[in-house]
Amino acid sequence: MALPRGACPEKPSSPRPVNPTATALPFRNALLAMLGIGLVNMLVALDQTVVSTALPSIVAELHGFEYYAWIASAYLLASVVTVPVFGRLGDYFGRKRFVIAAVITFTVASVLCGVANDMLFLVIARGLQGVGGGMMVGTAFASIPDLFPDPRARVRWQVVMAAAYGIGTAAGPSLGGWMSEHWGWRSTFLINLPVGAAALYFIWAHLPNFRRPHEGEVRIDWLGAALVAAVLAGLQALIEAVPKHGLTAGNLALAAFVIVGAIALLVCEKRATHPIIPLDLFKDARLVTLFTLGFLSGFVMFSLIFFAPLLLQGGFGLSPQQAGLLATPIAACIALGSLLNTRIVIHMKKPTRILSIGFAPLLFASIALAFANPETPHVWIELPMAAIGIGLGFILNNLNVFGQEIAGRERFGITTALLQSTRMVGGMLGTSILATVVQHHYRDVVTRTMSVLGEPAASQWQPRFVDLRILIDEALRLKLIADMKPSGLNTLALIDTARDAMVQSIHIGVWLTAVAALAAALLVQRISHVVFRRS
Repeated sequence: MALPRGACPEKPSSPRPVNPTATALPFRNALLAMLGIGLVNMLVALDQTVVSTALPSIVAELHGFEYYAWIASAYLLASVVTVPVFGRLGDYFGRKRFVIAAVITFTVASVLCGVANDMLFLVIARGLQGVGGGMMVGTAFASIPDLFPDPRARVRWQVVMAAAYGIGTAAGPSLGGWMSEHWGWRSTFLINLPVGAAALYFIWAHLPNFRRPHEGEVRIDWLGAALVAAVLAGLQALIEAVPKHGLTAGNLALAAFVIVGAIALLVCEKRATHPIIPLDLFKDARLVTLFTLGFLSGFVMFSLIFFAPLLLQGGFGLSPQQAGLLATPIAACIALGSLLNTRIVIHMKKPTRILSIGFAPLLFASIALAFANPETPHVWIELPMAAIGIGLGFILNNLNVFGQEIAGRERFGITTALLQSTRMVGGMLGTSILATVVQHHYRDVVTRTMSVLGEPAASQWQPRFVDLRILIDEALRLKLIADMKPSGLNTLALIDTARDAMVQSIHIGVWLTAVAALAAALLVQRISHVVFRRS
């Protein structure tokens, strides 16, 4: 296989440093290398969409809706910490070895998720999966500017990424729903194994090992990484605890811990020689704006991806397979949006306007889902799902390209890593906030409804209805109907009321995503002067 001048394949012995600004790869070599990176992207996409569709079934079997958000957040929290760490390591030591380790870690963790026998074990396994996912995002995605120094060529090659992500997300919802319904939710994690094996082959065989020469000792800011994890985990726990218990002494102590941790993190990063969060990047107002847009895009994207299945299954009473089919347009249209983006953005005088165009469909989709109900024709659910995909196709890749252009080649890795991290932080906090809103509002509405029955019926049946598994698990619902039959109560009407409460609760959360999408569309104006430079 021909390699570019100055590039060399990775060997067990110490490889020669390679200049990442070397001549571009031949088309065939570039295609095979991008196929490996694209399969890594597909692995991430499959995991997000397949697991989100299976989440209601997981909660129904393993119990514990209080951990609903943590199934997503454990993954995102671990990724947030590992993305900048391995983004930094990749800048110094080359990215190929870390991409290989990431794929192996991710697939092994997928097996552990598939054999989980309780929610706590699953959350821990998801955290390990997040470590692998963070390694992949921090190194595989940052390999693209190494392969294609010219940003215009980079935008064109993003089609491979878009196609891989589109296939993963297109197959994910319907595949996850079908597998959950016929083979159980555990099978949804095992789909990562063949994709991981293919990604491992292409990365191992075809991705060049670009190395940037460096001087002096390389230090990783492990204290900074630990403080980031502690602050974000504490913030998520605080978001979930305050609506449930109010400003108790324990919650006030938790809030103080988060504040002190944030201050300690700031001090640590100022003193660190190789900070995990380089504070000087935040002196550039354009990068700060991009990081904010990354946060808001993650807030909207992950909130909709993880709570749309709950709306369709728990609120509308659809089967996992039906819900998956309705969510499929998200994926297909991510690929379509990305393809349109590559044809449009390189010809725009102000390329950043494409971001405003992307956030507009997300705003439309959030509003449309906020008005959807069980009687809504399915086509009017599929349209906002398609709009989500189109919007994300215009946003996700462009944030990386704009950030890389602003930061410069020396900061490709850490800038790409921070953009991915801010998106994951947005997704983590978004899913936590929505889960808290949904759980709190659902419990309140059901409690008020059951109180109308009077005592002792209210006390007897309220705990069964507060458990939203009755809306997802048909066997549990049929048992409740049989148990309540001697009471003479209209059980089906009460279940319909519980479904209405679920729909109302998710609608409130979806309005929050609409606000986030609107804020992002307006914020894009602050970076309107960013243009592509020819390499």
